[in-house]
Amino acid sequence: MSFIVMPPRISAVGLLPMLNPASSFVYPTHIDRDSIDALPSRPGIYIFRDENDRPLYIGKSVNIRSRVLSHLRTPEEARMLEQSRYVEFQRTAGEIGALLLESKLIKDMQPLHNKKLLRRREMCTFRLQPGPRGLVPEVVFARDHDFARTDGLFGLFATRRAAVERLREIVLEHRLCPALTGLESAVRGRACFAHQIARCAGACCGAESVELHDARLLAALQHMRVVVWPYPGAVGIEEECDGWRQTHIVDHWFYVGTIDHRKGGRPVRRPAKGGFDVDAYKILVKPMLSGELRLKPMKS
Repeated sequence: MSFIVMPPRISAVGLLPMLNPASSFVYPTHIDRDSIDALPSRPGIYIFRDENDRPLYIGKSVNIRSRVLSHLRTPEEARMLEQSRYVEFQRTAGEIGALLLESKLIKDMQPLHNKKLLRRREMCTFRLQPGPRGLVPEVVFARDHDFARTDGLFGLFATRRAAVERLREIVLEHRLCPALTGLESAVRGRACFAHQIARCAGACCGAESVELHDARLLAALQHMRVVVWPYPGAVGIEEECDGWRQTHIVDHWFYVGTIDHRKGGRPVRRPAKGGFDVDAYKILVKPMLSGELRLKPMKS
């Protein structure tokens, strides 16, 4: 892999700071220069592709050009850059559109150098179930429950093991009972080992009421509560850049597609495959509930 190093700017007082990323990075000469020069300083996604047009890496940014140039200056990405032959991009009218499109394309195209995004059927969460002595967190999976419509779910995890490990951390942090939460075998009336070393408040042996333990468990899980879709149907998220408007359609935390309102352009809507999408949920839940997004109901 060969490079062309752009020379530093020098004045009478020495080196000047490089404020423009385009004037200070190293060009890998085997990557098509025209594809780099064509990159806009606007929101959207970009794709590094190899000599067979296979996607190597998909990213997003509010400034595509600046972000791609930063990749070219990153030694840790040398392997990806060695395989790359050109960069393509797709504009969006804002950051939300770029985030949603990036998430979808990574799942659809599975680029070699992207971290694989979570597949819906592998995802799991906790649901509190009544047990013989209070509430017990049960691991349930997306293949069996619609997370967008089911209330009382807590946390989103890639595996059962990750869910159980997080529960252990919560139980330890809040001095909850490992026996009553299903993490270890329980013997009625006998203190668990955690209580013997002062790491459990004692709901297992009557030192704490089961009702109080339930309340503390619920409070400890509240920050992880999965938000049920708050609208009767699909909504559109409107974004605008340089007079160009897009509407991103989302239904029950699933990104359906985007309508492009450019003059002469046809609405683009991808067919919905349905179901809760953890990546769309994480992108949208905070800005949507805080009122940061321009939303409008969509006709069914």
